[in-house]
Amino acid sequence: MEARAAGRSSEPSGWASRAGWLALVAAAYFASGKLGLALAMVHPSATLVWAPTGIGLAACLVLGAWVWPAIFVAAFAVNATTEGSVWTSLAIGLGNTLEPLAAAQLASRFAGGARSFERVRDVASYVLCAAVLSPMVAPTIGVTALASAGYAAWSQFGSVWFTWWAGDAGGALLVAPVILLWVHPPPMQWTRGKMLEAAAVSVATALSSLAVFGGVLPLSARHYPVDFLCVPFVGWAALRLSPRMAATAMLLMSGVAVWGTVRGDGPFAEQPAASGLAVLGAYIAVMAAGTLLFAATARERVELIQRLHELSQSDPLTGLANYRRLTAVLDSEKERFQRSQRPFALVLLDLDRLKSLNDEYGHVTGSRALCRLAGVLRETCRTVDTAARYGGDEFALVLPETDADAAATVATRIQRRLAEDPELPRISVSAGCAVYPDDGETIEALIRQADGRLYEAKSQAGDAAV
Repeated sequence: MEARAAGRSSEPSGWASRAGWLALVAAAYFASGKLGLALAMVHPSATLVWAPTGIGLAACLVLGAWVWPAIFVAAFAVNATTEGSVWTSLAIGLGNTLEPLAAAQLASRFAGGARSFERVRDVASYVLCAAVLSPMVAPTIGVTALASAGYAAWSQFGSVWFTWWAGDAGGALLVAPVILLWVHPPPMQWTRGKMLEAAAVSVATALSSLAVFGGVLPLSARHYPVDFLCVPFVGWAALRLSPRMAATAMLLMSGVAVWGTVRGDGPFAEQPAASGLAVLGAYIAVMAAGTLLFAATARERVELIQRLHELSQSDPLTGLANYRRLTAVLDSEKERFQRSQRPFALVLLDLDRLKSLNDEYGHVTGSRALCRLAGVLRETCRTVDTAARYGGDEFALVLPETDADAAATVATRIQRRLAEDPELPRISVSAGCAVYPDDGETIEALIRQADGRLYEAKSQAGDAAV
């Protein structure tokens, strides 16, 4: 659900802003379209390299369906200045407009919209909807119009249609993911090390692509599967970095591969130009789909590991740290004391009369009481403090660089917050504090001291109640 909500279009407000976006989309579509048709070989209007599909799809997903006039005008202009009549260009423009609109609708409905590359299931749905099914729209309308008007032979319908479809599918697999992932990148912590690694991956991908497809390797290398030398670097980006870097590396490799093949270099250049580009297109499509799936798999794996780590160190009811996390923090604070000689305090708290609450109001109310106390602890703690559920109705606070007086003040503040809480039934806590190393030079001794003072406080509260 989160991915779908995040993938909704963010429509700019104001006619001037919309006009600017329409002009930008149209210019990008037209320029990339003319570049793609310059590589047309089977028919002047059909090419295996067609980035405009990706541009149009990304624009529909990011901005909204209202960008369709820019796509239609640009598609019409590209074809009107290439081959055919006004009517065939209008038909092709219609098909090229309906295609990204349909792809955006299907991707939003069955994948994650603009965030279709964060989950394996969404990536698979995107590939099927946006790169297999939707690209059938434009070639079906376009080739039918060209053949009906006499600009293409009916006997060539199949070859022209397939070339057109393959080019559109490539745009949806290569160009759209890069735009979408740079506009809506998945959450990632970019450290200096990760930035250096991303730069290394980019350089390695570019160099390996030039070595394979740029004519750097000896001619005899064409008889070997050297095209797979690029796979480790694209896979590196998918496994170690993010879907965004993986898609970018794939686009970089594909650009070099097309450039080299057209020049007559690389493992696909020994075949006729049209056949070489067709085989290269199939190679790139398989690589692109696999890279997106691999990147999403790696991302899900990292998120699962992080989630398991969080669950292993948190209490499932209150969300606070559990006993394992508490002992780890205490050991860490003890080691820090050895370096800084600054004390830390441990506050143990016990929810009063929890059994009576359970007996009188039920266990749901008792669990709610534990969560209410956990909420007060979160509000009271500093960022550096650690609140944990120590046992059934016992909680603990680890307060770095805190003496006995400050710890007692924190405990009093917690008790006062609970007393002021208007929610019924009323709850209260007893507290006991201990400071390291004054009250114990080991963690066990520190806990015993705090526990003893806690039960002294509970005894005094019980005597006062009597």
